[in-house]
Amino acid sequence: MLLLFDIDGTLTSGGPARTAFAHALERTFGAAGPVFDHDFSGKTDPLITRELLTAAGLPPGDIDAGLPRFCQCYVTELEARIAAHPVTVLPGARSLIEELAGRGDIFLGLVTGNLEGGARVKLRSAGLWDHFPIGAFGSDHEDRNELPAIALRRAATHWGRPFHGEETVVVGDTPLDVACGRAVGAATVAVATGRYSFAELEAAGADRVLPGFADVAAALKAILSPRLP
Repeated sequence: MLLLFDIDGTLTSGGPARTAFAHALERTFGAAGPVFDHDFSGKTDPLITRELLTAAGLPPGDIDAGLPRFCQCYVTELEARIAAHPVTVLPGARSLIEELAGRGDIFLGLVTGNLEGGARVKLRSAGLWDHFPIGAFGSDHEDRNELPAIALRRAATHWGRPFHGEETVVVGDTPLDVACGRAVGAATVAVATGRYSFAELEAAGADRVLPGFADVAAALKAILSPRLP
């Protein structure tokens, strides 16, 4: 079974990402838009950038031209701040990932809107990065629904065997995580540890919804058999 985890709101919380985003936007584009009020949940970093700069009045061509430089600048800004403002690993998440990583029948990866460099900075600071040999990131595609298929291809290359949606579970904390899993026919497990409630995640169509990972045994059961009653 291939398990693809989101990061922010699912495994970790906090950290300096929004401040790093604001500084990188100002350095790259001279504008940051409503960065401290904007909803980042479940979106890819390039999409967030586009939404903020569109709100600030920048034309699409200027946004496209500056995106590569912004991405480099953001990861640099994030790395410079992470030691002073580290992310927090959510309750049970470390034990859950370590338990899954030790199983020979489980393959771990990421599906996240973070740029790959940003994901690396956050998860290294949390001591979790090395558990995820593959992933698909916001730097791979602006549309989050495209990311699981990329992760499946990378998993096939890394482990030398094909992976399909029906043997995959996407784990996240937003309706967009649920939607991207459904885009490849994967089962979906949602955790109400971000801004969305248990009821909202159920309404989004998640196969299982958990209050979080603090009960590691219950989380393991739900993730490993998400479509069972």
